[in-house]
Amino acid sequence: MKLNELYSVEGSTKVRKRVGRGQGSGTGKTSGKGEKGQNARSGGGVRPGFEGGQLPLFRRLAKRGFNNYNFRTVYSTVNVSDLNRFEDGSVVDVKLLKEVGLIKKELDGVKVLGNGQLTRKLTVKANAFSKTAKEKIENIGGKTEVI
Repeated sequence: MKLNELYSVEGSTKVRKRVGRGQGSGTGKTSGKGEKGQNARSGGGVRPGFEGGQLPLFRRLAKRGFNNYNFRTVYSTVNVSDLNRFEDGSVVDVKLLKEVGLIKKELDGVKVLGNGQLTRKLTVKANAFSKTAKEKIENIGGKTEVI
């Protein structure tokens, strides 16, 4: 195979539609936007959920009850299989996880999840553990510490 014999697979590239380009293009003059109106203007259009001035659905519906969304706890998560990169007997804590790059931000803490298999005997210090993660770490002879 030579450089001059290379070609892209059929259907992988698509010619860009050039709007407002005279006769024959099918999208000349108004560029497929119709005549006048808010949607024909540059930067025109309405925000999602706008109903033409009618009171929008989300404002018409009753809002009841308590919502804890703003005050929820959000954990940075680490899977058990990710802990295999550490050596046997090492103590894995939040600081070490950050250094290695397994988590970017600590958020409200670190939670260890039980996805995958663990082959090393580790002492893991985290804010929370799932049941399966705790089992897998302790079955292999490691320790879990909630901080």
